Amino acid sequence: MKELKRKLSSRKLWLAIAGFVAGLILAFGGTQEAADTTTGCIMSGASVIAYILAEGFADGKAAEQKKEGGNDES
Repeated sequence: MKELKRKLSSRKLWLAIAGFVAGLILAFGGTQEAADTTTGCIMSGASVIAYILAEGFADGKAAEQKKEGGNDES
């Protein structure tokens, strides 16, 4: 599961997906505008996914430290 989270938060993965989808749109007769819009939507979604995963990871680490009694706040 950790590996999946890491991959889903990878900008390289999302750029590759966006490029592939844009290429398909153009190959099947879509317009450049449609390809650009779709690519923008994919990258916007990727940003949200990466943020959610990063926040979940940070929250999980904080909960883990709290459970172990490790409070580094001074």
